[in-house]
Amino acid sequence: MTTTTLAVLVPLLPFLGAAAGLLLGRTAPGFVRPLAVLPVLAATVLAVVVALRQDGGRAIEAATELTPTGSVPIDLALYIDGFAALVAVLVGVVATCVQIYSTAYLRDDPRYPSYAALVSLFTAAMLLVVYSGDLMVLLVGWEIMGICSYFLVGHYWETPEARAASLKAFLVTKLGDVPFLIGLFALAADAGTFRITGILDAVAAGTVENPTLVALLLLAGVAGKSAQFPLHTWLPDAMAGPTPVSALIHAATMVAAGVYFTARLLPLFAASAAAMIVLAVMAAVTMTGSALAALAQDDIKRVLAYSTIGQLGYMTGALAVGDRGAAVFHLLSHGAFKAVLFLAAGVIIHAAGTNSLAAMSRMSGLSRRVPDAFWTMTVALLALAAIPPFAGFFSKEAVLVAAEHTALGDSGTAPAAAGWAVLIAGLVTALLTAAYATRLWLLAFRGRGTEAPDHGRQPVAMTAVLWVLAVPSLGFGLTTGLLPGWFDGHDLAPTLTTAVLGTGVALVGGLVTYAAWRHATAFAGHPPIGAVAAHPDAEPAVSEAEAIASHTPAYGSLSDAPDPADPSRLLLGPLHRHAAAGFHLDAVYSALFVRPVRAGARLVRFLDREVVETYVSGSGTGVRWLGTAVRRAQTGNVQTYLAALLAGSVVLAVVAVVLSNVNAGS
Repeated sequence: MTTTTLAVLVPLLPFLGAAAGLLLGRTAPGFVRPLAVLPVLAATVLAVVVALRQDGGRAIEAATELTPTGSVPIDLALYIDGFAALVAVLVGVVATCVQIYSTAYLRDDPRYPSYAALVSLFTAAMLLVVYSGDLMVLLVGWEIMGICSYFLVGHYWETPEARAASLKAFLVTKLGDVPFLIGLFALAADAGTFRITGILDAVAAGTVENPTLVALLLLAGVAGKSAQFPLHTWLPDAMAGPTPVSALIHAATMVAAGVYFTARLLPLFAASAAAMIVLAVMAAVTMTGSALAALAQDDIKRVLAYSTIGQLGYMTGALAVGDRGAAVFHLLSHGAFKAVLFLAAGVIIHAAGTNSLAAMSRMSGLSRRVPDAFWTMTVALLALAAIPPFAGFFSKEAVLVAAEHTALGDSGTAPAAAGWAVLIAGLVTALLTAAYATRLWLLAFRGRGTEAPDHGRQPVAMTAVLWVLAVPSLGFGLTTGLLPGWFDGHDLAPTLTTAVLGTGVALVGGLVTYAAWRHATAFAGHPPIGAVAAHPDAEPAVSEAEAIASHTPAYGSLSDAPDPADPSRLLLGPLHRHAAAGFHLDAVYSALFVRPVRAGARLVRFLDREVVETYVSGSGTGVRWLGTAVRRAQTGNVQTYLAALLAGSVVLAVVAVVLSNVNAGS
C-alpha cells in the first residue's frame, strides 16, 4: 500500500469510527468501546508507518482538485513533512490513550457513546489539519474541532458551569476565527492558490502584497485556537468538561492547532517584522501572566490549564524568533507530559472523592493511595519544570537557545527585540513554572487537607496509559540528536549558557516554593500528614457532573476547611488575589464588550416595545375605534338616516354662509 493511501486512512479511520459509534451507540452498545478505541489505535499505527516512510526527508505530496471554484481552486491535498509526521503520531498516541482511559473513567456515564464518537471526530479533525496541504481543507478540520470542543466541554450540560464554559469556548474561538477566515481569503487572493506550497512560493517571490495585514489577521485565529493573550480566557473555564477531554484538548489537538498552523506558514509571518514583534509580545505576556495565574490557583485542573497557556507561549515565542523546529519540538514534548498531568489529575479526582475541580488544599494522603499517579505525575512535573534529563528541559532549552541567537543578532529571520522579549520572558516563566509545579506536587501529595475515604484500586485502563505517556516525558528529549532531519535539519541541543540559566532559575523557583511551604506549614501548626482521618460516616464519592454542580467535596463535611499551608500567598503577596482571578480579564471584557452589547440590546428592546410597537398598536386601535363608530352609526332606522342627512345639510349650509361672509369682508 502506498504511503499516500496510508496517509489518507489516518484521518479517515477515526472519522468512520465516530460515524459508526453515533449510529450504533443506542442499538448496539456493546460495540461502542471497540469503535472508540480500535479505529484511533489503527490510525496511530498507520501514522507511525507514514512517519517511518517519510523519515524526516523530502515531504510527501499528493493532490487532486476537489471542486472547480473559479480563479482560486480548492484541492484535496496532502503535505507531510517531518513536522507533520511527528505531530500526527503525537495526536494518535494521546487520542488512543484518552479513549482507553475514558472506557474506565466514564464507565457509568449514560452519554458515553456520543462522548466517544466526538473524541474520535475531534481526533480525525486534528489529523486532517496536520496532513492537509490546502488551507481550505485545513479550515474544515479547524472548524470541526471548534464544534467538537463545544459539545465535549459541555458534556455535563446539566450544570450551568459546563454550559457556560462550552459557550464561552465556542464564542471566544469564533471571535478569532472571523479575522482568520478573512486573512485566509486575502492570502489566497494574493497567492492565487490555497495550496500551502504555492503560498510559500508566493511569499518567497514577494507577490503577497500585504504580508503584515494578512499575518495579523491570521494571528487572531491562532490566538483564539491556541489560547494566547488576549483570547486565552476560555481555556481555564473549559475544565468544566470531563478530565480526559481536557487532556486531549490541552495536549495534542485544539490548542496545538494554532501553533502548528503558524509553523507551517512561518515564512509568511517572517516576511513582516511587525508581525514577528506582535507575536513575540503576545508570547511574552502569555507566558508570564499565565504562570503567575497558575501559581495562585487552588484547583488542580486550572493550574494545569494556565500551565498549558504558558507552555503554548513558549511555542509561539520560538515561532516569534523564527525557529519552528524548536516550537514543534516543544509541542511534541509538552503533548506527552501534559497528557500525563491531566490524566493523572483524573486518577487523583477519582481516588480522592473530591469534586472534579479538585481543590489541592483539601487533599491529603494521596501518594500512598495512588502510586501510579504519584510517580508518573512526578515525572511529568519534572519535565514541565524543565529539570534535566526530562523531555521538557531539552525542548524548553531549544526555545531559549533560539531566542538567545535572535537577541544577539545571529538570526536574520526576526528582529533582535523579539529575541530579547522571548528570552527574558522565557527565563522568568521558567522560574514561575518550577514554582507552581513544586506547589502542585506538595499540595497534592504532601498536603495537610482532609483525607478522603479510600475508594479502592484505580482501574488498569486509567493507570496503564499514564506509564505509556511517562516514557516520552522522560526520554523524548534524549532523541533530538538522532532526529535532526525532522526539525529543519538543525541541532536542537541546549547550549551551556541557556542550560545553566534555565536550570538555575528553575531550581531557584522550586527551592523557594518548598521553603515557603515549610514556613507556611510551620506557621499553621499542622499535625503530621494523615492525622486528619475521614469520618466513618463520610458520604461516598459523587459523579463528576454532580460535583461540578455542588461545588463541594464529595467526602463528608468533617474538617473540610482548606489547608492554610499554601506557599502561593506568601510568594505572591498582594498579587495573589488578582492572579487567582486571572488578572480580572473576564471582568475587563465584560465591561468593555458584554455590558455595552447588553445595554444596546436593552435599548433596542425598549424602542421595539415602547416606540415601534406603540405605533403599530396605536394604528390598530384607531382603525378599531373608527370601525366601532361606523358600526354604531348603521342602526337600520330610516328616520335616523334622514335626520342625520338633514343635520349634515344644515351644517354645510352654515359653513358655506360663514365662508362667503369672510370672503366678502376681505
